[in-house]
Amino acid sequence: MNVTVTREKTINLRTTSAQKAIIERAAETSGKTRTAFILDATLQRAETVLADRTHFVLSDAQMSRFVAALDAPLPNPSALRSLLSRTPHWVR
Repeated sequence: MNVTVTREKTINLRTTSAQKAIIERAAETSGKTRTAFILDATLQRAETVLADRTHFVLSDAQMSRFVAALDAPLPNPSALRSLLSRTPHWVR
């Protein structure tokens, strides 16, 4: 089953002639359009940057403290209920 995705947004960037030539050579070598090459490379980098903020490595002692904090009773359950009932800023 083929799914067609409509691209609705534009991202513009400025570059030197030398940078553009390198990108075009790399895109051609990869068998991709310049846009597809830039988008793929940018998304890979963005995922790497964001992964550094979502994946953490803990020592055994740190993991024990983390699990204990998760298992501890909430100090103020009504404050958490209030927070979770708000509309996130990215939805507004």
